[in-house]
Amino acid sequence: MLAVVLDGKIEVREVPEPRPSAGEALVRVLMAGICGTDLALLDGYKDFKGILGHEMVGIVEEAPDPRWLGARVVAEINVSCGTCSLCREGHRKHCENRGVLGLLGRPGAFAERLTVPLANLHRVPDSLSDEEAVWTEPLAAAMAVAEWGVRSGDAVIVLGDGRLGSLVALGLQYLGARVEIVGKQEIKLGLLEKLGLRVNRGEPRPIHPWVVEATGTVSGLEQSLCWTKPRGTLILKSTCHDFANLNTSRIVVDEIRVIGSRCGDFQPALEALQSGRIPVRRLVSKVFPLTKAKEAFLECASPSVFKVLLDLRDLD
Repeated sequence: MLAVVLDGKIEVREVPEPRPSAGEALVRVLMAGICGTDLALLDGYKDFKGILGHEMVGIVEEAPDPRWLGARVVAEINVSCGTCSLCREGHRKHCENRGVLGLLGRPGAFAERLTVPLANLHRVPDSLSDEEAVWTEPLAAAMAVAEWGVRSGDAVIVLGDGRLGSLVALGLQYLGARVEIVGKQEIKLGLLEKLGLRVNRGEPRPIHPWVVEATGTVSGLEQSLCWTKPRGTLILKSTCHDFANLNTSRIVVDEIRVIGSRCGDFQPALEALQSGRIPVRRLVSKVFPLTKAKEAFLECASPSVFKVLLDLRDLD
Protein backbone atom coordinates (compact mmCIF):
# COMPACT_ATOMS: atom_id res chain seq x y z
CA MET A 1 0.00 0.00 0.00
CA LEU A 2 1.00 3.66 -0.35
CA ALA A 3 2.00 5.63 2.75
CA VAL A 4 3.69 8.88 3.74
CA VAL A 5 6.87 7.84 5.53
CA LEU A 6 9.26 10.00 7.53
CA ASP A 7 12.79 8.61 7.75
CA GLY A 8 15.11 11.58 7.76
CA LYS A 9 13.02 13.02 4.94
CA ILE A 10 9.41 12.68 3.89
CA GLU A 11 8.44 10.47 0.96
CA VAL A 12 5.43 8.64 -0.45
CA ARG A 13 6.27 4.98 -0.99
CA GLU A 14 4.98 1.43 -0.98
CA VAL A 15 4.98 -0.28 2.43
CA PRO A 16 3.61 -3.65 3.61
CA GLU A 17 -0.09 -3.72 4.49
CA PRO A 18 -0.68 -3.82 8.25
CA ARG A 19 -2.30 -6.80 9.96
CA PRO A 20 -4.52 -6.18 13.00
CA SER A 21 -3.61 -7.73 16.33
CA ALA A 22 -6.18 -9.12 18.75
CA GLY A 23 -8.89 -6.58 19.48
CA GLU A 24 -7.91 -4.37 16.55
CA ALA A 25 -9.71 -3.30 13.38
CA LEU A 26 -8.27 -2.74 9.92
CA VAL A 27 -9.42 0.65 8.67
CA ARG A 28 -9.22 1.95 5.09
CA VAL A 29 -8.45 5.67 5.29
CA LEU A 30 -10.71 8.03 3.34
CA MET A 31 -9.31 11.42 4.33
CA ALA A 32 -6.60 12.66 6.68
CA GLY A 33 -5.57 16.07 7.98
CA ILE A 34 -2.12 17.59 8.37
CA CYS A 35 -1.58 19.39 11.69
CA GLY A 36 1.14 21.39 13.40
CA THR A 37 2.47 18.31 15.17
CA ASP A 38 3.05 16.62 11.80
CA LEU A 39 5.06 19.66 10.69
CA ALA A 40 7.06 19.57 13.93
CA LEU A 41 7.88 15.89 13.38
CA LEU A 42 9.49 16.86 10.07
CA ASP A 43 11.74 19.21 12.04
CA GLY A 44 12.89 16.42 14.35
CA TYR A 45 10.29 16.57 17.13
CA LYS A 46 10.20 13.27 19.06
CA ASP A 47 12.77 11.79 16.63
CA PHE A 48 9.84 10.01 15.01
CA LYS A 49 10.39 7.62 12.11
CA GLY A 50 7.54 5.89 10.34
CA ILE A 51 4.12 6.60 8.86
CA LEU A 52 2.84 10.06 9.81
CA GLY A 53 -0.68 11.28 10.57
CA HIS A 54 -3.35 10.99 13.26
CA GLU A 55 -6.36 12.99 12.02
CA MET A 56 -8.49 10.67 9.91
CA VAL A 57 -11.83 9.25 8.83
CA GLY A 58 -12.10 5.79 7.33
CA ILE A 59 -14.05 2.59 6.72
CA VAL A 60 -13.68 -0.58 8.82
CA GLU A 61 -12.65 -3.47 6.57
CA GLU A 62 -11.82 -6.08 9.22
CA ALA A 63 -12.89 -6.28 12.87
CA PRO A 64 -13.23 -8.88 15.62
CA ASP A 65 -16.84 -7.68 16.07
CA PRO A 66 -18.74 -8.02 12.75
CA ARG A 67 -21.08 -5.18 13.73
CA TRP A 68 -18.26 -2.76 12.92
CA LEU A 69 -17.68 -4.02 9.38
CA GLY A 70 -18.34 -1.29 6.81
CA ALA A 71 -18.76 1.38 9.48
CA ARG A 72 -17.38 4.84 8.76
CA VAL A 73 -15.25 5.78 11.75
CA VAL A 74 -12.84 8.21 13.35
CA ALA A 75 -10.16 7.01 15.76
CA GLU A 76 -8.82 8.23 19.08
CA ILE A 77 -5.05 8.52 18.77
CA ASN A 78 -3.89 7.27 22.19
CA VAL A 79 -3.52 3.49 22.31
CA SER A 80 -3.49 2.44 25.97
CA CYS A 81 -2.48 -0.80 27.69
CA GLY A 82 -5.57 -0.93 29.91
CA THR A 83 -3.65 -2.38 32.85
CA CYS A 84 -1.36 0.34 34.27
CA SER A 85 -2.41 2.44 37.26
CA LEU A 86 -3.43 5.42 35.10
CA CYS A 87 -5.56 3.24 32.81
CA ARG A 88 -7.25 1.68 35.84
CA GLU A 89 -8.01 5.17 37.14
CA GLY A 90 -9.69 6.04 33.84
CA HIS A 91 -6.88 8.20 32.43
CA ARG A 92 -6.24 6.19 29.25
CA LYS A 93 -4.71 9.11 27.34
CA HIS A 94 -1.98 9.25 30.01
CA CYS A 95 -1.29 5.51 29.93
CA GLU A 96 2.23 4.72 31.13
CA ASN A 97 2.73 2.40 28.14
CA ARG A 98 0.72 4.24 25.52
CA GLY A 99 1.32 4.43 21.83
CA VAL A 100 0.08 7.35 19.73
CA LEU A 101 -0.99 7.01 16.12
CA GLY A 102 1.62 8.57 13.86
CA LEU A 103 3.57 9.96 16.80
CA LEU A 104 4.74 7.37 19.32
CA GLY A 105 5.30 3.71 18.53
CA ARG A 106 2.32 3.36 16.16
CA PRO A 107 2.02 3.83 12.38
CA GLY A 108 -0.16 6.77 11.44
CA ALA A 109 -3.07 7.57 9.15
CA PHE A 110 -1.25 8.92 6.09
CA ALA A 111 -1.58 5.51 4.48
CA GLU A 112 -4.17 3.52 2.61
CA ARG A 113 -4.85 1.44 5.72
CA LEU A 114 -4.00 1.35 9.42
CA THR A 115 -4.83 -0.79 12.42
CA VAL A 116 -6.62 0.66 15.43
CA PRO A 117 -7.97 -0.96 18.61
CA LEU A 118 -11.72 -1.37 18.38
CA ALA A 119 -12.01 0.54 21.67
CA ASN A 120 -10.59 3.64 19.95
CA LEU A 121 -13.20 3.82 17.19
CA HIS A 122 -16.25 6.09 17.00
CA ARG A 123 -18.95 5.80 14.36
CA VAL A 124 -19.43 8.85 12.15
CA PRO A 125 -23.04 10.06 11.75
CA ASP A 126 -24.37 9.81 8.19
CA SER A 127 -25.09 13.55 8.23
CA LEU A 128 -21.35 14.38 8.33
CA SER A 129 -19.25 14.42 5.18
CA ASP A 130 -15.74 12.99 5.14
CA GLU A 131 -14.42 16.57 4.89
CA GLU A 132 -16.18 17.38 8.17
CA ALA A 133 -15.58 14.12 10.04
CA VAL A 134 -11.80 14.37 9.55
CA TRP A 135 -11.87 17.34 11.95
CA THR A 136 -13.08 15.22 14.90
CA GLU A 137 -9.69 14.65 16.55
CA PRO A 138 -8.43 18.25 16.39
CA LEU A 139 -11.81 19.64 17.43
CA ALA A 140 -11.95 17.23 20.38
CA ALA A 141 -8.51 18.45 21.46
CA ALA A 142 -9.61 22.06 21.04
CA MET A 143 -12.81 21.65 23.05
CA ALA A 144 -10.91 19.87 25.84
CA VAL A 145 -10.03 23.27 27.33
CA ALA A 146 -13.63 23.51 28.56
CA GLU A 147 -13.05 20.49 30.81
CA TRP A 148 -11.25 22.80 33.24
CA GLY A 149 -14.36 24.82 34.06
CA VAL A 150 -15.06 27.30 31.24
CA ARG A 151 -18.81 27.95 31.24
CA SER A 152 -21.29 29.62 28.96
CA GLY A 153 -20.92 33.39 29.27
CA ASP A 154 -17.31 33.30 30.50
CA ALA A 155 -14.87 35.71 28.86
CA VAL A 156 -11.96 33.88 27.23
CA ILE A 157 -9.03 35.19 25.22
CA VAL A 158 -7.18 32.80 22.90
CA LEU A 159 -3.64 33.66 21.77
CA GLY A 160 -2.83 32.22 18.35
CA ASP A 161 -4.73 32.30 15.06
CA GLY A 162 -3.31 29.02 13.74
CA ARG A 163 -5.19 25.76 13.24
CA LEU A 164 -5.35 24.89 16.93
CA GLY A 165 -6.07 28.37 18.30
CA SER A 166 -8.85 28.93 15.75
CA LEU A 167 -10.50 25.62 16.63
CA VAL A 168 -10.22 26.38 20.36
CA ALA A 169 -11.91 29.75 19.81
CA LEU A 170 -14.67 28.30 17.61
CA GLY A 171 -15.23 25.40 20.00
CA LEU A 172 -15.54 27.70 23.02
CA GLN A 173 -17.86 30.01 21.08
CA TYR A 174 -20.03 26.97 20.28
CA LEU A 175 -20.17 26.21 24.01
CA GLY A 176 -21.38 29.75 24.75
CA ALA A 177 -18.22 31.48 25.95
CA ARG A 178 -17.47 35.09 24.98
CA VAL A 179 -14.31 34.56 22.95
CA GLU A 180 -11.65 36.90 21.61
CA ILE A 181 -8.80 35.55 19.48
CA VAL A 182 -5.42 37.25 19.13
CA GLY A 183 -3.44 36.87 15.92
CA LYS A 184 -1.39 38.48 13.18
CA GLN A 185 -2.41 36.77 9.94
CA GLU A 186 -4.96 39.06 8.28
CA ILE A 187 -6.31 36.38 5.94
CA LYS A 188 -7.06 34.11 8.88
CA LEU A 189 -8.44 36.85 11.11
CA GLY A 190 -10.73 38.09 8.34
CA LEU A 191 -12.26 34.64 7.94
CA LEU A 192 -12.60 34.17 11.70
CA GLU A 193 -14.45 37.49 11.92
CA LYS A 194 -16.87 36.24 9.28
CA LEU A 195 -17.41 33.15 11.44
CA GLY A 196 -18.52 35.37 14.32
CA LEU A 197 -15.36 35.62 16.41
CA ARG A 198 -14.10 38.82 17.94
CA VAL A 199 -10.52 39.27 16.77
CA ASN A 200 -7.62 41.15 18.29
CA ARG A 201 -4.74 42.10 16.01
CA GLY A 202 -2.32 42.55 18.90
CA GLU A 203 -3.65 45.62 20.67
CA PRO A 204 -3.65 45.54 24.50
CA ARG A 205 -6.76 44.33 26.24
CA PRO A 206 -7.80 44.16 29.91
CA ILE A 207 -6.68 41.08 31.78
CA HIS A 208 -8.94 38.04 31.47
CA PRO A 209 -10.15 35.34 33.87
CA TRP A 210 -9.54 32.67 31.18
CA VAL A 211 -6.57 32.73 28.81
CA VAL A 212 -5.63 30.01 26.31
CA GLU A 213 -2.10 29.94 24.88
CA ALA A 214 -2.04 28.35 21.40
CA THR A 215 0.85 30.09 19.65
CA GLY A 216 3.51 27.52 20.47
CA THR A 217 6.04 30.34 20.97
CA VAL A 218 7.92 31.64 24.00
CA SER A 219 6.69 35.19 23.36
CA GLY A 220 3.09 33.96 23.19
CA LEU A 221 3.51 32.09 26.45
CA GLU A 222 4.94 35.14 28.19
CA GLN A 223 2.19 37.38 26.79
CA SER A 224 -0.53 34.96 27.87
CA LEU A 225 0.65 35.15 31.47
CA CYS A 226 0.59 38.97 31.33
CA TRP A 227 -3.03 38.86 30.18
CA THR A 228 -4.22 36.47 32.91
CA LYS A 229 -6.25 38.00 35.73
CA PRO A 230 -5.28 37.37 39.37
CA ARG A 231 -6.88 34.08 40.41
CA GLY A 232 -7.50 33.45 36.72
CA THR A 233 -6.68 30.36 34.69
CA LEU A 234 -4.03 30.05 31.98
CA ILE A 235 -4.49 26.97 29.79
CA LEU A 236 -1.47 25.90 27.75
CA LYS A 237 -2.73 24.28 24.58
CA SER A 238 0.47 24.13 22.53
CA THR A 239 4.03 23.13 23.31
CA CYS A 240 7.09 25.38 22.97
CA HIS A 241 10.23 23.82 21.56
CA ASP A 242 12.35 26.48 23.29
CA PHE A 243 12.59 27.00 27.04
CA ALA A 244 10.64 29.96 28.41
CA ASN A 245 11.61 32.23 31.30
CA LEU A 246 8.28 32.59 33.08
CA ASN A 247 7.70 35.00 35.93
CA THR A 248 6.79 32.34 38.45
CA SER A 249 6.54 34.92 41.24
CA ARG A 250 3.57 36.44 39.38
CA ILE A 251 1.94 32.99 39.24
CA VAL A 252 2.36 32.66 43.02
CA VAL A 253 1.47 36.22 44.04
CA ASP A 254 -1.55 36.48 41.72
CA GLU A 255 -2.56 32.87 42.44
CA ILE A 256 -2.82 32.02 38.75
CA ARG A 257 -3.81 28.47 37.86
CA VAL A 258 -1.66 27.11 34.99
CA ILE A 259 -3.01 24.01 33.24
CA GLY A 260 -1.83 21.87 30.34
CA SER A 261 -4.45 20.52 27.93
CA ARG A 262 -3.97 17.85 25.27
CA CYS A 263 -6.51 15.42 23.80
CA GLY A 264 -10.28 15.52 24.30
CA ASP A 265 -13.41 13.38 24.09
CA PHE A 266 -14.65 12.56 20.60
CA GLN A 267 -18.38 12.42 21.25
CA PRO A 268 -18.84 16.14 22.10
CA ALA A 269 -16.75 17.00 19.02
CA LEU A 270 -18.91 14.84 16.76
CA GLU A 271 -22.04 16.47 18.21
CA ALA A 272 -20.57 19.93 17.61
CA LEU A 273 -19.77 19.04 14.01
CA GLN A 274 -23.28 17.66 13.54
CA SER A 275 -24.79 20.91 14.78
CA GLY A 276 -23.33 22.77 11.81
CA ARG A 277 -22.36 25.65 14.10
CA ILE A 278 -18.62 25.06 13.59
CA PRO A 279 -18.26 25.37 9.80
CA VAL A 280 -14.97 23.50 9.50
CA ARG A 281 -15.21 23.10 5.73
CA ARG A 282 -14.65 26.85 5.40
CA LEU A 283 -11.30 26.37 7.15
CA VAL A 284 -9.99 23.94 4.51
CA SER A 285 -7.38 25.74 2.43
CA LYS A 286 -6.56 22.95 0.00
CA VAL A 287 -7.00 19.20 -0.60
CA PHE A 288 -4.25 17.03 -2.11
CA PRO A 289 -4.19 13.37 -3.13
CA LEU A 290 -1.95 11.18 -0.98
CA THR A 291 0.52 10.92 -3.86
CA LYS A 292 1.10 14.69 -3.57
CA ALA A 293 1.86 14.62 0.17
CA LYS A 294 5.17 16.47 -0.22
CA GLU A 295 3.39 19.36 -1.94
CA ALA A 296 0.69 19.23 0.74
CA PHE A 297 3.25 19.64 3.53
CA LEU A 298 4.83 22.60 1.76
CA GLU A 299 1.42 24.23 1.40
CA CYS A 300 0.59 23.56 5.05
CA ALA A 301 3.78 25.29 6.22
CA SER A 302 2.57 28.67 4.91
CA PRO A 303 1.47 30.89 7.84
CA SER A 304 -1.61 32.07 5.92
CA VAL A 305 -2.94 28.51 5.43
CA PHE A 306 -5.55 27.09 7.80
CA LYS A 307 -5.92 23.41 6.96
CA VAL A 308 -4.65 21.03 4.31
CA LEU A 309 -6.27 17.63 3.81
CA LEU A 310 -5.10 14.45 2.10
CA ASP A 311 -7.74 12.63 0.01
CA LEU A 312 -7.25 8.85 -0.27
CA ARG A 313 -10.67 7.94 -1.66
CA ASP A 314 -9.53 7.35 -5.25
CA LEU A 315 -6.62 5.05 -4.43
CA ASP A 316 -8.55 1.75 -4.50
